[in-house]
Amino acid sequence: MGNKLKNLGLVGLGMVAGVAASVQFSAMAQKAGAEAPLPLDELRQLADVYGLIKSDYVEKVEDKKLLSDAIAGMVASLDPHSVYLDEKDFAEMRESVQGKFVGVGVEVAMEDGYVKIVSPIEDTPAFRAGIKAGDLITRIDNVPVKGLTLDEAISRMRGEPHSKVLLTIARRGADMPWVVPVEREEIRVASVKARLVEPGYAWLRISQFQEETVDELAAKVKELYAQNPNIKGLVLDLRNDPGGLLPSAIGVSSAFLPQNEVIVSTKGQLPESNATFYGRRDFYARPGVDPLAKLPAALKTVPMVVLVNTGSASASEIVAGALQDYKRAIVMGSQTFGKGSVQTLRQLTENTAVKLTTARYYTPKGRSIQALGIVPDLKVDETPEGDGLNALRVREADLDRHLSNEGEAKPNAVSAKRDELEEEQRALAILKSGKAPEFGGKDDFQLAQAINHFKGLPVKLAKADPLDDAPAPARLPGTEQKPPEVKGSPKK
Repeated sequence: MGNKLKNLGLVGLGMVAGVAASVQFSAMAQKAGAEAPLPLDELRQLADVYGLIKSDYVEKVEDKKLLSDAIAGMVASLDPHSVYLDEKDFAEMRESVQGKFVGVGVEVAMEDGYVKIVSPIEDTPAFRAGIKAGDLITRIDNVPVKGLTLDEAISRMRGEPHSKVLLTIARRGADMPWVVPVEREEIRVASVKARLVEPGYAWLRISQFQEETVDELAAKVKELYAQNPNIKGLVLDLRNDPGGLLPSAIGVSSAFLPQNEVIVSTKGQLPESNATFYGRRDFYARPGVDPLAKLPAALKTVPMVVLVNTGSASASEIVAGALQDYKRAIVMGSQTFGKGSVQTLRQLTENTAVKLTTARYYTPKGRSIQALGIVPDLKVDETPEGDGLNALRVREADLDRHLSNEGEAKPNAVSAKRDELEEEQRALAILKSGKAPEFGGKDDFQLAQAINHFKGLPVKLAKADPLDDAPAPARLPGTEQKPPEVKGSPKK
């Protein structure tokens, strides 16, 4: 039961964008592999199987399908994040990092076999059509949603700009479903939200690290300081942020750190995989443009809390790790996902590519967080009753074929199993009640604890965790690190 429940948390993590954004064509890959002799016997065997399928299989199989599936299987056997991107997957990946797509403009989830509207995106066709959070889509172009996967339903709602899709909507309290035609258009999804939680305290949320994230962050910070030039505490919310582009992670970290500090380093088999990335414009911005140049000086010193959870992965772990290493912020929440590997995009054709794991990344003080994640300075559960839906999520260490970490260790099996069952029971109760916390909302327990920390009030910490006794994460060879000092809450 536990494994099935944990799969619920995989929504949004299946296509985590790699932290490397380099694109190289197949000729470069061929050059890199030219030095290794080809295993001729194994290749003949592959050709034999290919011939058998073509001649003996019960139905005809297209050459393109056989070859694509063979490539996909070969790459997928390496680790959970190496993947072959066919034309559809490659297009979706590009949409993801650009923060735009053609559709109706809704954030959705599955509920009882229907597509539930989590939130209509402001100023989009769905928003203007009157679709509201909590509505259920029961039919798409008169095709019943029951029986479709979430991806299939999303695919049906997407299409060409200015084309129309017919949505059948069921709303709580309404006697009958209503049918609304919605015209598709290009949707741009902002990755940064911000607001003043209360006078003097700001909340800044990054949902994913996209191409425009650093620019969006700079704009939101300026808005916050225009509203209140004397901010006393800033919460950087990275919960459920699956990652994204490395330059954006470097830029976000640089906004809060002194210039030219090391943000992250990488180590792999190829010489170019061994690199160090600094908080400089050339590492996070286009030539001649520095979106961070005119940020308020107070941003470098304002007291900070970084909120993380099991859904915080990849680029969000880079940011949390850098701010933790420099003791620039207190990291609060639950242990993060643990995706400490670099994926490089090797383009095969104009519309296909291989996303290949080429290195591990390390925090400024040399910590590898692969399979271990970032351990918060202050462990705080998702709700007052426990860690909520976090207990249902898988982590990197739970994935088959995940890259190891030299410091990786397994907790005591009996206590870990007991705690897992207890957390699952609490999480199921929350799931059944439909009271999953809204990040940044009035009932956001972890955000409230962050504000308490700023004010010097008591912070309700999580119960003891069996992973507390795990060894420290492995470090990049030749580096040293002292454990971070967690200072007490500031006095009023």
